[in-house]
Amino acid sequence: MSDRDIPRARTETLVGALNERSRDIFRTIVDAYVETGEPIGSRTISRRLGLNLSPATIRNVMADLEEAGLLFAPHTSAGRLPTDAGLRLFVDGLLEVGRLSKEERDNLDARCAAGGRSFPALLEQATQTLSGLSRCAGLVLAPKTERALKHVEFVALGPGRALVVLVTEDGLVENRVIEVPVGVPTSALVTAGNFLSARLVGFTLDEAKAALVQELAANQAELDELTTKLVQAGLASWAGAPVGSSGGSLIVRGQANLLEDISALEDLDRVRRLFELLETKDTMMRLVEATHRGEGVQIFIGSANSLFGIAGCSMVIAPYMNSREQIVGAIGVIGPTRINYARIIPMVDYTAKVIGRSIG
Repeated sequence: MSDRDIPRARTETLVGALNERSRDIFRTIVDAYVETGEPIGSRTISRRLGLNLSPATIRNVMADLEEAGLLFAPHTSAGRLPTDAGLRLFVDGLLEVGRLSKEERDNLDARCAAGGRSFPALLEQATQTLSGLSRCAGLVLAPKTERALKHVEFVALGPGRALVVLVTEDGLVENRVIEVPVGVPTSALVTAGNFLSARLVGFTLDEAKAALVQELAANQAELDELTTKLVQAGLASWAGAPVGSSGGSLIVRGQANLLEDISALEDLDRVRRLFELLETKDTMMRLVEATHRGEGVQIFIGSANSLFGIAGCSMVIAPYMNSREQIVGAIGVIGPTRINYARIIPMVDYTAKVIGRSIG
């Protein structure tokens, strides 16, 4: 489920080495960190656990966990916080991932439904939705190259509106809503679709569009005036928006969420550097590589984060696939290391599946 900084075998060994008491105390410290971001002391832990454990006993366990590299003291207080390695161990070995409720699934389905929107617009909405629900920055990586087309079809939606359905050779489906003359017959829609399919199949839009525009302008196409208008409307709807692509850029939304817990100038500088990294081509390439290395949700935590190497940030990301189970892109969130992993992991996973279903 994740791209682990600690190998699974070592994770299982470390988790197995913790007795039940150590696990309970460690889990309480991590839960408190996710909840407040503040260090927690032995007396607070004792009250939270409700067990007959003295603060002195808890301090001894905390000292052992600190020696193992799972906890650290941020300053001279008696409180402790989990290290990045500790969070990695917790996520990989102790975290109980929750399940989305039916209401949450329905909400994501409704917000991320295609609904006649273009593929880039769908990704934009999905990113904003993830950002809002997680209180993190949402990010999505769209396919970087324009794909060859296999089929084009016009479908009547109602008076004055039609849906242009494009299917690429690798199975990605994209829809565009266009305005058409009121009362356009079905035969004209079919003819327009057949005309475009015959000339676009096997080519990208950029490869075929110029020739099509020239053919129409020279009246070389054997089409009546109405069908010509439909073809022109279909071509116009794709201008500046390559099929199966968001222009090759990484969409990031909700960056302001990363600034909510900023309490020091060095934290602000770290977030600024993160924003800069998200704009680079190298980062996008590494995101693609990360999603291809494993199946399902992958998790990168803190300073051991092999993707960014910036302390204080975590990323939860999942690939989305087309109907042929080919990875098309990736979607996820970036937030502080104390994000609610149990809630966000299934949220990212489900959103990736919704996008996969929407693109076909």
